[in-house]
Amino acid sequence: MEKGETKQEVKPRMVDKCPECGSGNLVHDYDSGETICGNCGLVLHEQTLDKGPEWRAFTQEEKDSRTRVGVPTSYSVHDKGLSTAIGRVDRDAFGRKLPVSTRLQMWRLRKWQIRSRVHSSVDRNLAQAMAELDRLSDKLYIPAHIKEKAAVVYRKALEKGLVRGRSIAAIAAAALYAACRNSETPRTLREIAEASLVDKKDVARCYRLLLRELEIHMPIADPMTYLSKIAERTGISGQTQGLAINILIKAKKMRAASGKDPMGLAAAALYIACLQNNEKKTQKDIAEAAGVTEVTVRNRYKSLKRQLDLQLPD
Repeated sequence: MEKGETKQEVKPRMVDKCPECGSGNLVHDYDSGETICGNCGLVLHEQTLDKGPEWRAFTQEEKDSRTRVGVPTSYSVHDKGLSTAIGRVDRDAFGRKLPVSTRLQMWRLRKWQIRSRVHSSVDRNLAQAMAELDRLSDKLYIPAHIKEKAAVVYRKALEKGLVRGRSIAAIAAAALYAACRNSETPRTLREIAEASLVDKKDVARCYRLLLRELEIHMPIADPMTYLSKIAERTGISGQTQGLAINILIKAKKMRAASGKDPMGLAAAALYIACLQNNEKKTQKDIAEAAGVTEVTVRNRYKSLKRQLDLQLPD
């Protein structure tokens, strides 16, 4: 190489025809990273990069829902996650410390950006409600998709003016209970009321208001969803849980469970299964785990025993 000449970098050039047979039938195998001629089998490229997304979509709706720029939107954030956050690091991209004038300017921008996020009364209401939903979800181990449903219910209630004059915490707790009931997540009204520090009557009143005004139709509660929860608290074996499930299936076929509290039915079925499997569990233990009274367990036990014609030891 003579002086003054520069070495040019040789880049692989993508071709649209096979250099061997001249065919345009090229097959791109992204699993192995190869481009192969479909006629003669010549491998044109061995390290083809897939520049597409890491997800797959089979319909246009899935493609539109999965395409993204930045963080995904979330209804459980008061601004749906679309706001800009100015960090507190007073350094530039190279790690150098910012001048004093630029630092003061960034402080002012950060202050007014935080104020602009909760400028209106609706934003302040949503910020307080979404913080309460986050707290309740963390305390009750609520999944993220259930929290999203509760946030949607609360936003609908806010749009219809149902929150005005009522407690934000009570409406948020009622929205979370409605989302749990709608998705058949085993959380009782008493548990949500105790976690929200709001009276149970207020939460129940707001829940009935949401059902009536938003026209939400709830599925019929299934007592089998509460079996594992009660059994885990009392240490009942899996074999006994299977017997309790069979009892509830028979009760549903014979319409012995219609109109009854699902938690009381689940507790009574577990008590009957414990008697059948010779597990020593008292009505008091099961009633405390289920959050019902011993009288409820005893009444449901007597009705199931009579209607299903069960032969139980004394």
